[in-house]
Amino acid sequence: MKATELLDLFAASGKRAHLIGNTSHGVIAGLDLEGRLYAVYDNRVLNRVNPQAVSGYSVLDTYHNPGGDGLWPAPEGTSLGYSYATGSWRVPAGIRHARFRLTGQNPGRAVIQSEVDLINSRGTGLPLLLERDIQIRALQAGLEVIVVESIQYLGARPLDRNEALLAPWSLCQFDSGPGCEVVFPAREEDVWDLYDTPSRDMRYWEAELCHCITDGTRRYQVGIGGAVPRIEYRDPARKLRVVRQAEKPATGEGYIDIRDADPGKSPELQGVRYSIYSDPAGFMEIEAAGGGPDVILPGLKLSQNVSTTYVFG
Repeated sequence: MKATELLDLFAASGKRAHLIGNTSHGVIAGLDLEGRLYAVYDNRVLNRVNPQAVSGYSVLDTYHNPGGDGLWPAPEGTSLGYSYATGSWRVPAGIRHARFRLTGQNPGRAVIQSEVDLINSRGTGLPLLLERDIQIRALQAGLEVIVVESIQYLGARPLDRNEALLAPWSLCQFDSGPGCEVVFPAREEDVWDLYDTPSRDMRYWEAELCHCITDGTRRYQVGIGGAVPRIEYRDPARKLRVVRQAEKPATGEGYIDIRDADPGKSPELQGVRYSIYSDPAGFMEIEAAGGGPDVILPGLKLSQNVSTTYVFG
């Protein structure tokens, strides 16, 4: 999709969008679409776009995944996750209906914020402020997007680890197909399945690099540990490489179990820094998770700096 077409679709749908930079090197922020970000290069949108999500609305029994790059609070599942408050999986209403406002801007940069109220599987409510501080840097054959992802707890009382877990989690989505893969330096113990269904046949090692096949034929998700410095998505059809690198958590914060697991299960101690999700609907995600504390204090702001570099050729 062309960047100008996406901007026109937002306008025709009566939803606000903000262009950072320009349609040659830029990012379109869907202010009325979960604050999703769409990287733009040479008037082309690089991330996956779901036109139904832009033109329509997600409701309880129908979720239109917007694509792009989204900020979600982690964890997704387990007894402390935010996607099973009703007993079955759903994108929380607070996320689906989040409306972001532009709180700061200058050339090549914008800051957007939205209040989101969440309930985890234990019934604990968390009033939150989500913030995305977005900067772009033009490259000769691509674009670098640097986002400081932040979640601030607005609640009045502390929450210990038995009541709630919280960490910022950035999910960057692409159309995928034959030949698509994610590559990164890792040992076998740095990579594990986040679903019960094994996916070992979808990855292999070559020259100390792990290759995860994301060709749209299988649904799986893997977690990647804190020792892995970066992950790289490769799309040979578009001659596109996307490198994602996230800073480590601040002192006193640690990686957490973000997985989509049954709400009857407790979170595991093994934490996730990066994640790869592959879907047979022909799309995939490269994900970066930040750290969380043992106790969530009133006013606490959790942040992570994520750099995503798009390069052609």
